[in-house]
Amino acid sequence: MTTIRLTAAQAMIRWLSAQMTEEGEPFIAGCWAIFGHGNVAGLGEALEGARETMKTLRGQNEQTMAHAAIAYAKQLGRRRAMMITSSIGPGATNMVTAAGLAHVNRLPVLLVPSDVFAGRGPDPVLQQIEDFGDGTLTVNDCFRPVSRYFDRITRPEQLLTALPRAMRVMTDPAECGPVTLAFCQDVQAEAYDWPQAFFEPKIWYRRRPAPDAREVERVADLIRQAKAPVIVAGGGVHYSGACEALQSFATRSAIPVVESQAGKSALAFDDPYNFGPVGVTGASSANAVCRKADLVIGVGTRFQDFTTGSWALFQNPDRVLVSINVAAYDAMKHGAEPLSADAKVALEALSEALGDHRAPAPPADLKSAWFASVDPLTNAPEEGGNALPTDAQVIGAVQRASGKDSVVMCAAGTMPGELHKLWKAPRPGAYHMEYGYSCMGYEIAGALGIKMAEPERDVICMLGDGSYMMANSELATAAMMGVSFTVVVTDNRGYGCINRLQVASGGAEFNNLYASSNLSNPPAIDFAAHARAMGAEAVKVGSIAELEAALAERGGKTGPYVVVIDTDPYPSTPHGGHWWDVAIPEVSNRREVQSARAAYDDQLKARR
Repeated sequence: MTTIRLTAAQAMIRWLSAQMTEEGEPFIAGCWAIFGHGNVAGLGEALEGARETMKTLRGQNEQTMAHAAIAYAKQLGRRRAMMITSSIGPGATNMVTAAGLAHVNRLPVLLVPSDVFAGRGPDPVLQQIEDFGDGTLTVNDCFRPVSRYFDRITRPEQLLTALPRAMRVMTDPAECGPVTLAFCQDVQAEAYDWPQAFFEPKIWYRRRPAPDAREVERVADLIRQAKAPVIVAGGGVHYSGACEALQSFATRSAIPVVESQAGKSALAFDDPYNFGPVGVTGASSANAVCRKADLVIGVGTRFQDFTTGSWALFQNPDRVLVSINVAAYDAMKHGAEPLSADAKVALEALSEALGDHRAPAPPADLKSAWFASVDPLTNAPEEGGNALPTDAQVIGAVQRASGKDSVVMCAAGTMPGELHKLWKAPRPGAYHMEYGYSCMGYEIAGALGIKMAEPERDVICMLGDGSYMMANSELATAAMMGVSFTVVVTDNRGYGCINRLQVASGGAEFNNLYASSNLSNPPAIDFAAHARAMGAEAVKVGSIAELEAALAERGGKTGPYVVVIDTDPYPSTPHGGHWWDVAIPEVSNRREVQSARAAYDDQLKARR
């Protein structure tokens, strides 16, 4: 057997560089790295030596580097992924939040935090957290519940099995998610005689598990019997590349489609069978169809509470639930009739089984009535109108400035709900929302990852001042790399979304907006100046008209372009939506809370 002598770190990078997609590209598109004493000597040396085959990228924070990598994988429909390495201690734990985000969203990312010395010679090493009762635990055990596969590399030869297992998980459509390989720092530098064959290039094909014929026929029978079926499109439609298959199936069978946050843009907004966003932040058209549905067909959805209205949305007493999902875990949720398979293959099989069958048509005016009610909200205010723009008016300005190649993205706060209701996505991939984990701070780093994934697209990141304050450092990275995207910062001077929820729950305004927080001085944050200080071009605008003018200039900008606008923290789209289960205190001295609790108890009765 021919062998080659390499350190464990060198072997890891060489092996990863040889793992290819069916399009002939490396599956691991690059490595984000912040070096510390735990990885600079081992992985740092290996990455420098492989700089021609593994691109190394330097970010500002381990969490946001991972967010950029996750957004990259999401925008590419999980066809490629990235690696992130950190030192031990705070560098590692910074990535735990990102691992949770990737786990919830079923997205591939390879996290390689450094770990303690396997040999324990310098025990305890700098940044080591010691468990008084278990000498095998390290801080990296935090990754176990938020990883789809976790391993600790304590011997070089363990990579012979650990690396293929890691790739299997990241490329498996059902198991896909974050992988953590905690890499002991002394082992990184340890040499081993590796089989030369281990480094031969390998192609990882995208598997499309076919459905069981009995499950197909069972679901087809349910569709034939249904009087009011509806399809709930989730993120799995995008991951499967099933958008065209969904459009064809819906058209042929005449079944209306509603979209979750992850599923939005599966169909173009003006497709006659797209009845809009569903659930808590949904359209009246979509929710009306769902309330009456006797058959709910989930396609690639986790049935998150925002999608189901905390399971109070589907009110037909005869409702049957079907779940088409590549993951059996999701296909069996809530007693659903499962169709466990790749979404594209499953829809094609169902279409063949159903033949010319067509469902009864839903009311034709639901969709037009929805647009008639909300379209005026996105118009620019008339001269002398509202003093501060609403989020809906900001969205309208961005929509008018966007095109078919635009991708609007967001993650948390007010904007996800408003965008879900109001944004008109013209084609698949035009809407990128991280709402599974709803992670504040994903936005700017995510925009960077999206633009790296699809450089030809016009990427528009929308976020509030709260998210900007939480994680803005990758603006500097984007500026240094010359990656161009637009950031629209809506400054409502606090956490406007949660403030509205607090009041709706009967609470007093408290600790969300700056005005109701325990502060000695009012905020005077110049976000445009801050963005400029990190290398971005930035401008503060004072009206919707000025916002539109600023957006019109973004085409000539290189690097991140930031537009800041003050907004009103109180208004939100009054139309559509559905109840969401936010537990109200049973006991309170506030009459508003008591009233909210009484309404809450009434709503609980609708849950099925």
